Amino acid sequence: MTTSGTRVFNLDVGEIIEEAYERCGLEVRTGYDARTARRSLNLMFADWANRGLNLWTVAQATTNLVQGTSTYTLLPDVVDMLEMVLRRGGTDYEVERISRGDYLNFPNKTDQGRPSQFYFNRQIDPVITLWQVPENSTDQLVYYYVQRIEDVNTLVNTTELPFRFFPCMVAGLAYYLSMKRAPERIQILKAVYEEEFMRAADEDQDRVPLKLQPSSRYLRA
Repeated sequence: MTTSGTRVFNLDVGEIIEEAYERCGLEVRTGYDARTARRSLNLMFADWANRGLNLWTVAQATTNLVQGTSTYTLLPDVVDMLEMVLRRGGTDYEVERISRGDYLNFPNKTDQGRPSQFYFNRQIDPVITLWQVPENSTDQLVYYYVQRIEDVNTLVNTTELPFRFFPCMVAGLAYYLSMKRAPERIQILKAVYEEEFMRAADEDQDRVPLKLQPSSRYLRA
């Protein structure tokens, strides 16, 4: 049996839109048809950011600290913060995330020292505020964050999704389009989309070895 020997299958935006319209029993006939589909695709990607962690959108960044400065503006593509460490002289120290209320209750917000906690303010331009205030300008923050999915703006673009999310993406766009163009298919397309999303999301998890630790009462002499 002869196989292709390739593993490069991909879909550009035009093909994604075409497939989604076909699932609605429709065709792409006008420029507006394509434009409204691109808009729906970008809205769907925004919804995915609200649905939880997508591993392929996790990125790492570094911020240089400045002595006496506690607040730092992050990149505009930061959707959420995951883990953070403070790097000092080759050693990493965990920096714990706290809530707005926790930060508000700190009595001495101007105390300088080694930052051990941060408050993430999810504005349009996200910022973090550190406690304690950095005591030098040589430390660095190293952190993992959830990155916003790139926009879809032309039909010849490809998306930055891993291939295992292709079925979910097409099913989702078909559902979004059905709300505007094929209301009689909304229920069935929504069911297919949610099933595909759940399957992809369940697969998109960070697998770690199972570690069993006995209760301390079994370790007593």
